[in-house]
Amino acid sequence: MDEREEAALKAELIARLGDLHTAVLQKLDGLSDYDLRRPLTATGSNLLGIVKHLASIEAGYFGDSFGRPWPNPLPWFAERAAINDDMWATPQESAQAIRDFYAHAWAHAQETFAVTALTDRGTVAWWAPERRHPTLGTLLVHMSIETARHAGHLDILRELIDESAGRYVGEPSMPTPEEIDWVAYRAKVQAAAEEFLPT
Repeated sequence: MDEREEAALKAELIARLGDLHTAVLQKLDGLSDYDLRRPLTATGSNLLGIVKHLASIEAGYFGDSFGRPWPNPLPWFAERAAINDDMWATPQESAQAIRDFYAHAWAHAQETFAVTALTDRGTVAWWAPERRHPTLGTLLVHMSIETARHAGHLDILRELIDESAGRYVGEPSMPTPEEIDWVAYRAKVQAAAEEFLPT
């Protein structure tokens, strides 16, 4: 791969991760503090917690891993922190503060991207020794997969709250109620599932 091709690939990887950032933040729009924070699954999945988690790991992968540590301590990653402390928002953490944290983590990442080639290696201290020195390209792919996975979680959580669906809130990517009767559709899917109820 020549320099121009590498630059184009790098720009594409960054742009696609940037698109996911936009989708993640839009899933928070227009909701109350309660809806942003409340657990909606048996394991406590919640909108703000997922965004806090994404910001935290992005700060690590694109900051600490390339000698550009995040400027403020992340107490939920401290040695004695409780499991999953990065996956929910305390009452002292405002929704805006978590949104800002995610935006600042992305800005911090952009600074790393500007001075790091795709093939430059970083150090991910918490990875197994044989994988501990990935390239920036590897981490861009890794973070895109991680963000896409959690963006899917956000899609489901947002739909459970107010039935908003699609990659972006308000995006006409899903059939509208005029195009499909969602109640009838869901009933059809339920009826098909009931054919397999245990007897």
